[in-house]
Amino acid sequence: MTHVVTERCVDCRYTDCATVCPVECFWETENPAMLVIDPDTCIDCGLCVPECPIHAIYTEEELPEPYAEWTAKNAELFSGGTNITEKKDPLDGALSLEQIQQKEKDKGWDIPEPGGV
Repeated sequence: MTHVVTERCVDCRYTDCATVCPVECFWETENPAMLVIDPDTCIDCGLCVPECPIHAIYTEEELPEPYAEWTAKNAELFSGGTNITEKKDPLDGALSLEQIQQKEKDKGWDIPEPGGV
């Protein structure tokens, strides 16, 4: 099992999660602008989950249905990214958790927050 970065990270790209990863499995991508996890490197330690200020990281088994496609997207996108291990400023216009939750509600989604936050 691995952890998955979801759509919540798109155009936000908070990097708090990458600073605590013991195996350096986070990759910064430009299209879409976000972080993703290399599923073959992730050791499922869960240290990243509480570090993400927008709760964008889930385990595969608790991934909400609207974000199910992000397991494959992480696996596909990481190879085109740049490995990241240090904190950077989020992208301009990065949304807060409350703003993201409101966008989900506006879509009619009832998304549970990841365990461990």
